[in-house]
Amino acid sequence: MTQQRDYYEVLGVSRDASPEELNKAFRQQALKFHPDRNKDADASERFKEVNAAYQVLSDPERRSAYDRFGHAGVSGNSAGRGFSDFQNFGGFGDIFDAFFGGSSRSGPSRGADLELEVSVSFIESAFGAEKEFEIDRHETCSRCDGKRAEPGTESVTCTTCNGSGEVRRVQRMVFGQFQQVAQCSTCSGTGETVESPCQTCSGRGTERRTRRIAVDIPAGIDDGSRIVMRGQGEKGAMNGPTGDLYVYVRVEPHELFERHGNDVLAEVSVNVAQAALGTVLSVPTLDGEHELKVPAGTQTGKIFRIRDAGFPHVGRSSRRGDQLVALKVSTPTRLSERQRELLEELAESLGTPDAGQIDDGGIFGRIKDALS
Repeated sequence: MTQQRDYYEVLGVSRDASPEELNKAFRQQALKFHPDRNKDADASERFKEVNAAYQVLSDPERRSAYDRFGHAGVSGNSAGRGFSDFQNFGGFGDIFDAFFGGSSRSGPSRGADLELEVSVSFIESAFGAEKEFEIDRHETCSRCDGKRAEPGTESVTCTTCNGSGEVRRVQRMVFGQFQQVAQCSTCSGTGETVESPCQTCSGRGTERRTRRIAVDIPAGIDDGSRIVMRGQGEKGAMNGPTGDLYVYVRVEPHELFERHGNDVLAEVSVNVAQAALGTVLSVPTLDGEHELKVPAGTQTGKIFRIRDAGFPHVGRSSRRGDQLVALKVSTPTRLSERQRELLEELAESLGTPDAGQIDDGGIFGRIKDALS
């Protein structure tokens, strides 16, 4: 069980602090740790702790019991109940407004951001592409142009708040009485009401529409990357700014290539004779076929590097990674009689290799070295 901190320490006051000093300390600490201002992970818990300390020390009887017996002396009636009172008052935002000022009047607000996932092919991710897709979003109403009222009619001043967008009410708190400013529920803080709501948007000022949008996929983009399209999200309330659209890119796997950073890895097979005698292979790359010279005696796991044949660096299309070609010597599993005779003669003439001739580095080790 976590040990509770000393309440005087929590507020940062001495044990003989006056009520005025307690009030001042509480205001400072509550402002410091209020979750609406402090985004630290433990801000909410610290705010509760500050409130707990003040609930006890601001009450003469509780403070006396705490001074004599510590937390045990107030465990049955301490700040947990007081904090519940805070929550009933309307939440952190209302508390903050009550103690430190603020207004609940509504104004233009930014629209919500939208998210979308787009799939592209391996080749499209390498060289870029333009993709089109449809999104549903709220836009300014085409009939009332966001004014919420039916064309030809006007909004009128709200009679509940007299156009202020706010109503005031008195709440009794553990500190006494406080006047709270809250958003007018009749006009939602706008200060105006609509007598004839727009028939298209029902007085909301926005309507939901489907749009077809094109997004440029930059060359070299990697799987899981995010593209931000400014101003393509939801329309803000009361003609506020529009939110953004976040496009998450998923790259489909390729049957031949693997991406490693900006390098591309491909595996190519040769038969025993080709590996022993040497050959010229036509190997696939992102740009098409490429002739690769394989020297005589090449072993399985040999890595060849084709310069500037990999992925472009995003935003720098002139700079590219490399293509790595891992060679695999393929052992035949079905032989004709003549092939068997020839291989038996070859095996006899070559003999058994010494242990020191066996390459135990492994293909994966070579690939790892090539990629590092």
